[in-house]
This record gives sequence, structure tokens and C-alpha cells, in this order.
Amino acid sequence: MTAPSSRKPSSASSEADVNVNLDQMLAQALRRPAADAQQEATEQAAPTVVVPEAEQRGGYVAIVGKPNVGKSTLINALVGQKVSITSRKAQTTRHRITGLRTVGATQFVFVDTPGFQTKHGNALNRSLNKTVLGAVNDVDLIVLVVEAGRFDAADAKVLALLPSNIPVILLANKFDLIHRRAELAPWLKDMQTRHPFAEIVPMSAQRLKDIERLYPIFDRYLPQQPWLFGADELTDRSERFLASELIREKLFRLTGDELPYTSTVIIDSFTEEGKMRRIAATIVVEREAHKGMVIGEKGEKLKRIGTETRMELERLWSGKVFLEIWVKVRSGWADDEARVRSFGYE
Repeated sequence: MTAPSSRKPSSASSEADVNVNLDQMLAQALRRPAADAQQEATEQAAPTVVVPEAEQRGGYVAIVGKPNVGKSTLINALVGQKVSITSRKAQTTRHRITGLRTVGATQFVFVDTPGFQTKHGNALNRSLNKTVLGAVNDVDLIVLVVEAGRFDAADAKVLALLPSNIPVILLANKFDLIHRRAELAPWLKDMQTRHPFAEIVPMSAQRLKDIERLYPIFDRYLPQQPWLFGADELTDRSERFLASELIREKLFRLTGDELPYTSTVIIDSFTEEGKMRRIAATIVVEREAHKGMVIGEKGEKLKRIGTETRMELERLWSGKVFLEIWVKVRSGWADDEARVRSFGYE
């Protein structure tokens, strides 16, 4: 990933600007969208405008937070298409995934990171944490995602890792679950004492209007420079990578908490024949018992993983997909530094 060509600390991160008007902040977040679905679709379907290079802006925005706080859901909403997988299982995201969105003259390069892991110290988790630290030191803006009204020890550990020379926006997600304004005001004041946040933004990643409201906020912290990617690109990840991630998403969703998160997916072959893709993949687990969980009775679980993955890939790529999946046991792979690297982790 190429770093932005320039970075200037924003004056918005100064202590004076952190003293936000809580009433104004809450009032803005509490407004409910008046537009109907058709109007929202029209707004998103605005034609692409050609922007001269001299007027272009853009940069990298890292989305960080503890495991399972909704980072991937947020980045998919910001990009407007799935580029990062989601599930209830912690550590679903394992790579630095870049999602792209160009709005007007500004190109936002969103970096989705793994949730910082503090409970286990195996080779896989050390690799994931290294990915997080590498991402947050190489961006123009950091967005720390927390649940509105909550801030626990895991959130604090992530905050402590953030560099002091890059502006940080605190994004208080799931604000729609807060029913009374008075319930959140003391929490917002407490957050202001924890870090000189550039801004504190209460919002809900489930609301389109809240997502649209984030672009002009992020824009203020990005430098004026030529776009780093094409205006219509959505991610820097390959189709091969997206296929492996979607298989892993279905694996975690369909096996629930029974299967350890250390299970992974390897793409053995990926070929294109016109609009058709042929994919062969292997799900790697650590124990024979885990293999049985993945395959299921009479192979039904594995068949469902394959079917749901294939259908989503066909929708994503607008073409036919032939997908074959096997399951193999590789005992202790998550504790083996060499094998972790061979499986594609940094």
C-alpha cells in the first residue's frame, strides 16, 4: 500500500476544537432521515463527475476498534458494496483490507483492520496485531469505532496504541439504541477526557443518512493530492482474495461458536473463462473433530457453505461460478510462524 504523499496535522485535533457542543452533536445525530428509499437511491446514483487532477483530494482512513465492534459492517457501508466479511465471531477480519469510495473531488481509501487481540498470543494473533499497528501509522485519519455509551478495557487498549500525530475521530456506533439524550451526554464528556479526539460522532452504521454524513467529516482531514486509484474502483483486493474471504465468512456464520476462529481458507486454483470463474479451495482446521463440524452430517454443512458462497460471488461478479471446497487438518498451524506466513498472513 502506497502511503499518502503528504500529511499535515489538522488543526481540528487541537484541544480547543475538542470541546464540542454536546447539545448540537446530539441533536444532529438524533435527526431522522425524511427521504424515502427512492430518494436515497437517486442520491447514490448521481453520475460520476470528471475532476481535474489539480482539484483532487484523497487519502487513507483507518477503521480501528476492538474485535466484533462493527468495523467491517461500517467499511462495507462506506464503500457501498461488500469488500470485508462480517460475522459474530471475533477476529473475522484478518487482513488489512482496502475499500475505495470516490465522492465528488475526494477519494476515500478506507483501511479495515483486524480487531486488536489481547487474549491470546499465538503466531496468528501476533500477525494480526502487527497488521493493525502497521495500518494506523500509515494513514491520514484514524476512525476509532466503539459502541455508543460504552468504553471498556479492550477499547482503551486499542486507543493506547494510536499514534499521537494522526487525527482520531471517535465514532460512537449504535447510537440508535440510545433512547434518551441524557443517557449519552455524561459518556461523551468522559470520552473528551480520554484523548484529544478531532471529533466525536454519534451515529448508526445501519442508517444510510448517517453513512452519508461521514464523508464530509472525513474529507476535512485528507490532503489535496491526485487520487491514488481509479474513480470507479471499490477495492485493491483481488477476486481470488475475495473468494477466500467469503468462504471463510460462510464457514464462521454456519458453524457458530463451535469452530475455533483459527480455521482458515486457502484458494488452490482460480481460473477465469470469460465471465465464468472456476475456483478450488481448501478449508484448513486444526483438529479432526473440527473437520466433522465443517462437513456436517452427510456433507450438508459443507455443501451449504459452498452454495451460499457461490451464490454471493455470482451476484458480486455478475457471472457463473464453479466452486469446489475440501477440508484438511493442519494441527497447530496458528502457532507456527512459517505456516501462518505461508497461508498469506503478514
